[in-house]
Amino acid sequence: MEQKVAFIRRPSSRLEEGLVTHIERSKVDYELALKQWDEYVKALHDNGWETIEVEPADDCPDSVFIEDTMLVYGDLAIISRPGADERKPEVVAAEKAARQAGYRIAHITEPATLDAGDILKYGGKVWVGQGGRTNADALKQLKELLKEFNAEVIGVPLSLVLHLKSAVTALPDGTVIGYRPLVDDESVWDKFLAVPEESGAHVVLLGGNKILMSASCPQTKTIFEEMGYECIAVDISEYEKLEGCVTCLSVRLRGHVE
Repeated sequence: MEQKVAFIRRPSSRLEEGLVTHIERSKVDYELALKQWDEYVKALHDNGWETIEVEPADDCPDSVFIEDTMLVYGDLAIISRPGADERKPEVVAAEKAARQAGYRIAHITEPATLDAGDILKYGGKVWVGQGGRTNADALKQLKELLKEFNAEVIGVPLSLVLHLKSAVTALPDGTVIGYRPLVDDESVWDKFLAVPEESGAHVVLLGGNKILMSASCPQTKTIFEEMGYECIAVDISEYEKLEGCVTCLSVRLRGHVE
């Protein structure tokens, strides 16, 4: 059976100071955010996932969005170099956790910048958002680092949202889903399905036909259920105020943890 483990990181007490770029700032309820984080972690546990809690980075308001710290591919953890200087310290403890979990380590290096939330991977293809926090140098470095896996690395234009996975993710069958007003070029993908709600574009694959998604997209949830998927909905309203989504709050590791 495939081992399912996820890195998670407790929210900083400075969460409400997190960066926002494409939406207006609104007040974050920290106590509610903590409860929502606990429920997110519980949803992982309830669906057969173990979690490894990475050391908190309380001085980094956005540190709960741990997905941005690394791209895990096979037994290799590629440590990011965040596009916002305020977020660069987040990678230190994340790299330590990846080493302790038995991953080989590689780094994105200057002048490249990479937020791993800009990366969507499926079926041997790795799509990399270009235009926000991740630049062309990062795309070049990823192509070199992933050669050993014969992965096809593809740059994708990005101008309407913070990260690529704020615009699109993939269903278990490989269909890429997105909220059309926030997708620069849907023709990048052979199978694209437009969803009616922004947060409906974000899913975490839990295994089998189970997907984790936000509670703020009931119409999309119904569509996915009609497609035969079992949808686990979690309320992450306080993280959505900071341009976060269900993918941002964990790094999913499949089968390579020692």
